[in-house]
Amino acid sequence: MDNRTRRDKGMAYFSDESVMEEQLEAKKLIRQYNQYMPFEPEKGMECLYETGIKHKGSVYFEPPFHCEYGSHIEVGENFYANAYCTMLDVAKITIGDDVLFGPFVCLYTAGHPIHPESRKSGYEYGKPITIGNGVWIGGNCVILPGVTVGDNAVIAAGSIVTKDVPAGVLAAGNPCKAIREITEEDRRYFYKKEPFDDEVWAMICKDHHGC
Repeated sequence: MDNRTRRDKGMAYFSDESVMEEQLEAKKLIRQYNQYMPFEPEKGMECLYETGIKHKGSVYFEPPFHCEYGSHIEVGENFYANAYCTMLDVAKITIGDDVLFGPFVCLYTAGHPIHPESRKSGYEYGKPITIGNGVWIGGNCVILPGVTVGDNAVIAAGSIVTKDVPAGVLAAGNPCKAIREITEEDRRYFYKKEPFDDEVWAMICKDHHGC
C-alpha cells in the first residue's frame, strides 16, 4: 500500500517523495496567499481555493496562515481565523459554520509514536479534528489529533485541547476541561457581567427576531 493511501486511511505512513510533492505544491500556494492578502484579495483567495480547501461561503485567514495540504480542510460558512493560524491537516479537519479563531490557533492532526525507537523509523500518523458550529477558540490554543469540539463551545485562550469538548460549554486549561455551561443568562453580556448597552442590545434582538 502506498504511503498516501496509508495516510488517508489513518494508518502509520512515511513521508516519501509522493507525499512531499503534494505538500510542497500546497505550501507554494499558501505562500502566495500570504503575500497577496489582504491587499489583493481576489488573487489571494484564488490561491487558497486552488489548494483544494472545501468551503461553503465566507472564509478568511488573516496572514500569515500555514497548512500542510489544504485539500484535507473543510470549512463552513462565516469562518474567520486571526493571524498565525496553523493547520497540520495530515488527516481531515472539519470546521462548522460561524466559527472564530483567535491568533496563533494551531490544529494538529499529525502525530508520532511516543516510543523513541518507533519514532526513529520516521513513520507518523494523522487523526481527524472536528470543530462544531458556533465555536470560538481563543488565541494561542492547540487542538490535538482526534479531538472534537462540540457546537457553540468556547475554548479559553492558551488552552491545550487533548480530549473532546462537549457542546455549549466554556472550557479552559492545560489539559483543557469544561468549566461551566454557557446559558441563556450569558446572552445579555459582552464581557463577564458587563451588559450590552440598550442601543446594541436592541439591534441584536432585531437581528435575531426578538430576545
